[in-house]
Amino acid sequence: MNQNNTSPLNDKTSGQDKKFRQAFALLERAIEQQAFPGAATAITYQGGLVALKGLGHFTYSAGSPPCHANTVYDLASLTKVVATTAACMILCERGQLFLDHPVAEILPEFAAADPTKKQVTLEMLLAHSSGLPGYAKLFETASARQEILDQAFRLPLEKDPGTRAEYSDIGFILLGEAVERRAGRALDEFCRQEIFAPLKVDIAYCPAPEQKPGIPPTENDTSFRHKIVQGEVHDENAWVMGGVAGHAGCFGTVEAVATFAECMLHDGAPLLQRHTVELFTQGQASPAGTSRALGWDTPSTPSQSGKYFSRRSYGHLGYTGTSLWIDPERQLSITLLTNRTWPDRSSQAIKKVRPAFHDAVVEALEASKI
Repeated sequence: MNQNNTSPLNDKTSGQDKKFRQAFALLERAIEQQAFPGAATAITYQGGLVALKGLGHFTYSAGSPPCHANTVYDLASLTKVVATTAACMILCERGQLFLDHPVAEILPEFAAADPTKKQVTLEMLLAHSSGLPGYAKLFETASARQEILDQAFRLPLEKDPGTRAEYSDIGFILLGEAVERRAGRALDEFCRQEIFAPLKVDIAYCPAPEQKPGIPPTENDTSFRHKIVQGEVHDENAWVMGGVAGHAGCFGTVEAVATFAECMLHDGAPLLQRHTVELFTQGQASPAGTSRALGWDTPSTPSQSGKYFSRRSYGHLGYTGTSLWIDPERQLSITLLTNRTWPDRSSQAIKKVRPAFHDAVVEALEASKI
């Protein structure tokens, strides 16, 4: 990861502190109230980078390093969209993946003990409608990547395929493995070569040892790793997998995520074709009541995107306190990276901060038009 890359975004951040005064003040209050110790945010609007800012510190301790706009964060489940979903989009365009194909055609171990699993398609994994459980502490009985995969293959379905939408880390663990087998490359290698390098962004799996002190810690883990988790993936299942997984593991700067968002807003250029972006980001018609797209989420009521994002919007959250929301009607993206899990993942205050921050940003942009 190189934190000194020249940004490919059109810099229009002059005057950001005045324009987004209320939005930034909201984040500062959240830091004071210990919703999270620090944050970085990037806002792109109508083709330009209109805000790029770091606030707060790595931890709540006196003397803790300050967070900057180029601070690298654990992206957590934003990995699902910037890495795994994007990889699936690329492979679909190349004819190496097909959404309607059964998962078991690529991962025969998945249906070895349950013929019902043969009904599960790649589209269902992406839409979180496979019937798989949302989460399982596989790390408690696994000590290596293959052991995590073997357990994920064997997990029983909780519902019939296609009948219920439930956000599932397990499904994306399987998707990461499917990408590797179809691409013939490790997931991190594929993403580096086909996504991050073409976009010239500071996103990567597994930061180098010398980079770790410059990354905000995500937790003082007293129950599993028994150490401060800093510069290595917070998610325990991904950690046992060596830090490279379909559901978590990427680290990056807020500007890098914003650059990925601009790629999506520019109809996928230079990575993807417009029809692929439209296919993956439109809300699914079933199961009933789902807000999911393919890999992405869409605004629901209420939504972490706030009250202004259009119905065509799409986004994703990350457990460590990260988020990305994109509105193609406004040509707007808002990225917010935090380490709200410090020191012990107990604070849920970010659930109120996110929508309020998004609303304040949109209100500032609307006010600037007057």
